[in-house]
Amino acid sequence: MVIRSTTVLAVRRNGVTAMAADGQVTLQDRTIKHTARKVRSINNGSALIGIAGSAADAQTLADRIESKLQASNGNLRRAAVEFAKEWRSDKVLRHLDAMILAADKECVLAIGGDGNVLEPDEGVIGIGSGGGYAHAAALALIRGTELGAEQIARAALEVSAEICIFTNDKIIIETIG
Repeated sequence: MVIRSTTVLAVRRNGVTAMAADGQVTLQDRTIKHTARKVRSINNGSALIGIAGSAADAQTLADRIESKLQASNGNLRRAAVEFAKEWRSDKVLRHLDAMILAADKECVLAIGGDGNVLEPDEGVIGIGSGGGYAHAAALALIRGTELGAEQIARAALEVSAEICIFTNDKIIIETIG
């Protein structure tokens, strides 16, 4: 069974970080849910995460990265590296099929089970089936407008929803900063 369900985008601009995701969950050729919540704040609101992957894998990974963030006294970059090392080397975790966006007031990171922790140059990154479309739209808006992070995230997800069949326009946005 192939599950496709996610577009998640993080945008950092002028000291504000917004993370947005669509709400669509699909199973094979059917939409099963329109209002899934794929982004949330963690560590008492100091960071945001969004996960592309199955729900069970996402919850497991979210719990792990939050514990790493607490252990690193809120240092997201350090927590992300420690988490990626654990994810890659743990016999159970390394089989989880997901990708994570993590962000705080200072950085936006994409974390993968292959050990990668990527910090984009312009503070914008998208993951999931419509992530590339949302990323491209957000970059264009960052470069060509004065819109804030939340407005850019919403507009970019709306563009992705028009292009990607696995993305809908039921957008949830979390912000910090």
